[in-house]
Amino acid sequence: MSEQLHPAAPHHLPFFVPGADGADTLMVVMGVFLVATLLWAGTLYWKLHSLPERMAHKSQKLQMEIVAVLGLISLFTHMHIFWIAGLLLAMIDLPDFGTPMRSIADSVERIANATPGTLSAEAKVEPVTGAKADVQPSIRQGVHDHA
Repeated sequence: MSEQLHPAAPHHLPFFVPGADGADTLMVVMGVFLVATLLWAGTLYWKLHSLPERMAHKSQKLQMEIVAVLGLISLFTHMHIFWIAGLLLAMIDLPDFGTPMRSIADSVERIANATPGTLSAEAKVEPVTGAKADVQPSIRQGVHDHA
């Protein structure tokens, strides 16, 4: 066979036309581009999906675990309302109810452990003279009646 080209054939082929050996360079380049784009889009999706959890973790919110659970629920159920709820919860600063409640509980426990009829070392009072002397026994009597 002769190596001559057909007279109607172009002398220079564009880069996207595969060669006679079957090597398709454009297909390989586009395949690599497609895989890279899918990895990039997946990474972007995961970053966006974990945004509420990262926000709550960065600011050390009390509701961090709830936000993380809402993110997982939205991931597995594909219901975006859980993600929105987690995002809103991560943005809100909930007040700390635990510290005052713990203080109240400790105070009530100290009161409950006090034996009736005895005064603690902090509450011992000197005898009162004068006009207040008549009031003091009635207060003590009221304490003993309720105990």
